[in-house]
Parts: sequence; C-alpha cells; structure tokens
Amino acid sequence: MQAPTTGKKELIIIGIDEKQTFDEKGLAVLNTDNKDSLLVMDIGSNPLKPSILGSLSLPNTISGPPVNLAISPDQSIALLANSTNVVKEDGKLKQVPDNRLFVIDLTTSPPTLIDTLVVGKQPSGLSINRAGNLALIANRADNSVSVLRIAGKKVTLIDSVTIGEQVSHVVFTPDGTHAMATKFPGHKVAFLDVKGERVTYNKYDVAVGLWPYNMVVAPSGKIAITADNGNSGAADGNIDTVTIIDLEATPPRSIDKVVIGDGPEGIAMSPKGNLAVAVLLKGTNSSKDAFFYNRNASVVALNVENKKVTKGNEVDVRGLPEGVVFSNDGQYIYVGNFMDQDISILKVVGDQIVNTNVLIPLPGHPASIRGSHQ
Repeated sequence: MQAPTTGKKELIIIGIDEKQTFDEKGLAVLNTDNKDSLLVMDIGSNPLKPSILGSLSLPNTISGPPVNLAISPDQSIALLANSTNVVKEDGKLKQVPDNRLFVIDLTTSPPTLIDTLVVGKQPSGLSINRAGNLALIANRADNSVSVLRIAGKKVTLIDSVTIGEQVSHVVFTPDGTHAMATKFPGHKVAFLDVKGERVTYNKYDVAVGLWPYNMVVAPSGKIAITADNGNSGAADGNIDTVTIIDLEATPPRSIDKVVIGDGPEGIAMSPKGNLAVAVLLKGTNSSKDAFFYNRNASVVALNVENKKVTKGNEVDVRGLPEGVVFSNDGQYIYVGNFMDQDISILKVVGDQIVNTNVLIPLPGHPASIRGSHQ
C-alpha cells in the first residue's frame, strides 16, 4: 500500500514506559531502571513510514489511561505527565504517585525539555483546548483537576478544581466553554464550566457505563463518547460498552450505550467526526491460563452520524494496545502495542478500518500516544 507524501510536518508523541511489564501469569513486573522516554514522530511526510524526530529521557507510565500527554494545536509544545514512579520499600518494588508535568519544546531539533512543573498527585489524562491557551489534567490520587495557562511556550499552574472523587481523564468541548472529567470508580462524568481561565465544578454528573477510563468529544461538539472499561483498567472476559452523551441537551445526558467487546481503554475520534475507534484489551496482558486470554487484541470502528453511534467492523492488532490516534486528515490510525513494542498502522476506507499490516518497531513499550488534534 503506497502512502501519500505531503511534506507537511505532522507530529505524534509516544510515551515509552520501561518500568513495568507483565509475566505469563498476567502479574506486573516492576523495575527501577529509569529507561522511560518520550518519542516525537513525524507522520506527515509519509504516513506509512513515520520518522522519529527525537527521543527524550522522561518518566511516564502505563498505569493510567493512555492520554497522559498532549501536543498544542500549533505543534510548538508537548505536555507529558508522569502518573507513578517505582520505588523500593522494605525490599519490595511498588508504584507510588508522582506529581510532575514536563513541558517539551517541539520547535527545536531535536525537541528539548524546557520546564518541569509540580501539579496534582498522580496526574493522568490531560487535554489542551483548541485555542491552545489552557490545559487541564486529571489528578487521580488528589481527586482534582489542575488548570494550566499556556502562553507561547510558557506553561503555568494557575488553579486546582476539587472534584471529590477519583478522575482519570479530562477533555474540553470544541468551543472551550466546558470540560468533562471521567469519574473512573464512580461510573460517571463530571461536567465543568470554563470561562476564560476560570474552571468550576457545579456538581453536575452524568451516569455512564462501568469504569469510564477514557473519553472523546466529537468535533461538532454534539456528543461525547466514554470508553467504559468494565473492570478497573483491565479485561475480564465480559462484554463492555461505550456511552454516548448528548452535549446539546439541557442538561447534558447519556442517550445510548453501544456494546463493543472486552476491556475498551484507548479511544480516539477522527477529525472528520464521522468515525471513532475504541481499542479492546481482550486479556492480552492477562494470565495465559485465563479463559479470556488472547494473543492479539483488536480495534473497533464506531460509525458516527449526527448523534447516532453504531458499531462497525473490527480488526486485529497486537498485544495490549494502549494509545490510539488518528492522522489529521482522518485517513490513518496509529495504535501502540505495549507488549510487542511496536505501532500498528490502520487505514480508513469509507466507514471501515483496515489493517495495513505495517508495523513500526519502537525502542520500548508504548504506553500512550497523542496527536495535535487530540
């Protein structure tokens, strides 16, 4: 399959976590080698043969939704949150919450770290608004959302919004006047009001499916879709859903659930708004003795027409796919396969997704991935 060459730079960033892997019993294997990194990749010149523009030695983790990083709309900076660290206590390795956010200058060659901020405890899913002047971070261990001002390449923590329950990810509406945070153990989505730099939570929540880990918003601003993981961040052999939220209703509310498969985690929306994809874990990092273990996982197409979402086709990818992102033209999809240390490239053909069978090898385990359109 021949890919077009545009010559226009289009960046994606990939968090590589080398602190944690999984054994044949599905148990986490931890280490303190500090070999994590952030890869900056250009998919614009050739979508099927991306080039790596740089690699920064920065800690990040698979422990959380695969959206702990973001690129500003103008591709000038990237943000990367480190949710947890591995430490040794009483002779045993354990994961403990971190509180750092790294700011990376993407305009230099290679990209460089320009600042490190202290934010909330266990910063996880984060997003930048379309205007590129505000970012929000869900702090899982603090039950809060950090608010950050972006002025050029200067990022400043300006506020913290108390949610009162654990939140895993937070996203803006396209017009930037609202945001939503997934209440992971609460099975709800919290709605936030955004007026300029002031972000408030007026205690309005919408009930969604079980364990909403991750979510996206349609470019039209009409709906949001949550990935309802179903088992606290892991597959379990049971069928799970995505929940559709009507953002135009007053107040917003859940209007549908679509049954898609076992363990949705990564989710992405095409910039065209006609297609979303959800990644199913399918027990690929579970014990090989488990009835729901599979060698390979899959990606499910979700066809979007106005506010109606229907399940489309499903294609296989590789072991423990985490992050997923569309190209800016909506024609290609990049899926990070954690267990296999590579990226699967899918192509959009009409309302179907097709595996190109192109694999991009990586120097470690991809825990997260994001592009500039989010």
